[in-house]
Amino acid sequence: MPELPEVETMRRGILPIVGASIVAAQRTPCSKRPIAITPRIDRLHKRIAGQKIQRVDRLGKRVVVVTENDDRVIFEPRMTGLVLISDPPTKEHLRFRMQLKSCPVKELLFWDRRGLGNVCCLTNAQYQEKLLSGKLGPDAMVVSSDQFRERFKKSGREVKVALLDQSAVAGIGNLYASEILHLAGVHPQARCNRLSGRQWEKIHSRMVEVLELAIEYEGSTLSDGTYRNALNKSGGYQNEHRVYDRAGQQCPTCGQADIIRIVQCQRSTFFCKRCQKKR
Repeated sequence: MPELPEVETMRRGILPIVGASIVAAQRTPCSKRPIAITPRIDRLHKRIAGQKIQRVDRLGKRVVVVTENDDRVIFEPRMTGLVLISDPPTKEHLRFRMQLKSCPVKELLFWDRRGLGNVCCLTNAQYQEKLLSGKLGPDAMVVSSDQFRERFKKSGREVKVALLDQSAVAGIGNLYASEILHLAGVHPQARCNRLSGRQWEKIHSRMVEVLELAIEYEGSTLSDGTYRNALNKSGGYQNEHRVYDRAGQQCPTCGQADIIRIVQCQRSTFFCKRCQKKR
């Protein structure tokens, strides 16, 4: 589930590790489904042990720890992964540990309940080739309104489905796509190439608004309680959701219709048929 706001919250939460020296990288004992760690853990340890952490970046839905020799240790949470500097929600789902020294934080942890996430270490050249050479679109927090429209306007896909395409714009997932389209007043099944310039402007402005506010609230912790920030605390934006996971409830925007749930590409979509009319 972690989308841009949750991953950005993780990134900010682990900033105290900047300047630390890496002592060791370890795959922690875990009886659950193993996650992918690349290269093999002994090689990863050999490569980064002794290096200092220069900065912490975010690439779409990934946390990127950059070392002094420009290696990137990349954490991709996927559905249930968390990057932590505090005790994890459970011990049995802890997957990876990076031991640190010369800073108040003693270890960086990767926890994953379902085991769908991964950790990899890339050189700067590998990072540029595998992740930045057109494979990911511009970040949703920095893409301009004109760039945003250009990346979607010729597509015949339904707009909700298109917004989930990370090669078009990086960072938006299922939850925030529903919230963005609701506030923009756009039906999730509207075709991208049928939307007006004004509608694209509204989607873009609402996207920035929703993502910024969700970051301020440190993300959304849903009913399963899986998402936690870097200190193992709940987010707060779930209390601001207007449509997501609220099927059958009255729309808080118009107060005259119930929220509807449909399925698009095997993902749940939530919207109000009165506020988001299909033209």
